[in-house]
Amino acid sequence: MTALPSIPTPPGPRDGKRLSPWRVLVGILAVLAVAAGGVLGYRLLVVDQARASTVAPWFTGYVDTTLTPQYGFEAPEVEADDHVVLSFVVAASADQCAPSWGGAYSLDAAASDLDLDRRIARLRQVGGDAVVSFGGAAGVELATACTDVEQLTAAYRSVVERYDLSTIDLDVEADDLADTVAGERRAQALAELQDERRSDGHPLAVWLTLPVMPTGLADEGTHVVDQMLAAGVDLAGVDVMTMDYGVDLGGRSMGAAAIDALNAVHDQLRAAYATIDATPTDATLWARLGATPMIGQNDVAGEVFTLDDAAELNRFAQEKQLGRLSAWSLNRDRSCGPNHPDLGTVSNLCSGVDQGQQTFAATLAEGLTGTPGALPEVPDVSPTASATPSPGSSAAPGRGHEAEAPADDPATSPYPIWSDTTTYLAGSKVVWHGTVYQAKWWTLGDAPDAPVDEATATPWLLLGPVLPGETPHPTPTVPPGTFPEWSGTDVYQEGDHVLFRGVPYVAKWWTQGDSPAAAQKDSAASPWYPLDAAQVAQIVGGVGTRTATPTPAERRTSDAG
Repeated sequence: MTALPSIPTPPGPRDGKRLSPWRVLVGILAVLAVAAGGVLGYRLLVVDQARASTVAPWFTGYVDTTLTPQYGFEAPEVEADDHVVLSFVVAASADQCAPSWGGAYSLDAAASDLDLDRRIARLRQVGGDAVVSFGGAAGVELATACTDVEQLTAAYRSVVERYDLSTIDLDVEADDLADTVAGERRAQALAELQDERRSDGHPLAVWLTLPVMPTGLADEGTHVVDQMLAAGVDLAGVDVMTMDYGVDLGGRSMGAAAIDALNAVHDQLRAAYATIDATPTDATLWARLGATPMIGQNDVAGEVFTLDDAAELNRFAQEKQLGRLSAWSLNRDRSCGPNHPDLGTVSNLCSGVDQGQQTFAATLAEGLTGTPGALPEVPDVSPTASATPSPGSSAAPGRGHEAEAPADDPATSPYPIWSDTTTYLAGSKVVWHGTVYQAKWWTLGDAPDAPVDEATATPWLLLGPVLPGETPHPTPTVPPGTFPEWSGTDVYQEGDHVLFRGVPYVAKWWTQGDSPAAAQKDSAASPWYPLDAAQVAQIVGGVGTRTATPTPAERRTSDAG
């Protein structure tokens, strides 16, 4: 091997030099200048620039949490769906400073009616995580309804602590953008909450999501960013909604328009940090930027974000090491069927473009290997016994935890323990081996965790684990005498109810002599269909439900589809 040439020792700091009073004064001024930049500016320059080069970009799709039918985010089918942004938490009403999901469910109601807490726990069991988004275009933002900083901080805190969040998203748009008074409260409350969480060893990443044009943020948007930074909020980043521009794009694709917007906001973000005397590098600025396109047909006619646009935006995100990409929404990430006649009209349940076998989530997530934040520790919630996916779960083998099947205790189970002698209606919930399952259709004798090759082969949907501290929920049942027992000689008209082997049925059309048992084998041809658990709850005035009982005509349409 060839010896390396020796490197002369450089002169020491005092060799041939003397420290003059002028040099001492310059050094002192330099130290004071750094201190004058503030704690946030120092963090950005020293800590976060290093972090920008090590934290991998990530993808999270938004989920419209209260939309019916529910999106099964707790059972991600591909890695791109592992992490989700659940939206939107708003105030219960304009004069009620209480967080709610979409103004429709309190946090407690979401736990019981949507099984939200349990489904988040299940998502974490299989290796994913959830971000919660506050605000949105509809509803009353918490910063508006909560009239003082202490109230608002408490409202944010209740959501963060309940769902054990490491990352939150603040979606500020519409009238909330121009409400500077609410903006000040929002910024101060978030700064206080971040300080609390940091001192407790549970730091909270805060993302700000804002509407954008290809030319960048409007003045209201930049002011929201300025308010956050001035209050001392350590912004994880600014996510821009690259959608619904409503202007002539000059022949540019939606992907190109999104890239133009990001380039413009990159410069605006540099100017915003200058107001707190911070001079972040380009790498830091890109790491603090994100984009959320509306996949497929946008709300503005003629604006369509295609899979090619998604691939173009993804390449840009990888090149610049953007902080994050998202998509509105996973509920829409599929082609529309033939029953959606006008692809120019936005659907909440499909994209409006022909996706074939592709998904926007997988296209946007390509190469983005990061996660939204440090994953919260999964509580000991007694997961199911096998590492093999349980029925209804599409998690890959090994993504769950291995554990012995626990003994189910009725006193600590939210729903009845499954029994092989009980008939369960569609929508019924049971507990089995420490896990909550929901019946997809009428079932008797089918064990919830019986091995199956395909999720479609089991009548049970896995919702998630029994959570610590749970107690039994009231379960609606049909009191004796509510409906007459079915008789083979009686004539029944459309809408008549009967009880057959303990299961309530309703007639779809005129019938005589047709046993409801046939509905179990061929629901479309049978004149009967069984009520589900939610419909029984409505009839007997049981637990809260938001599902209306379909008419026989509607049921016929559903059966045919």
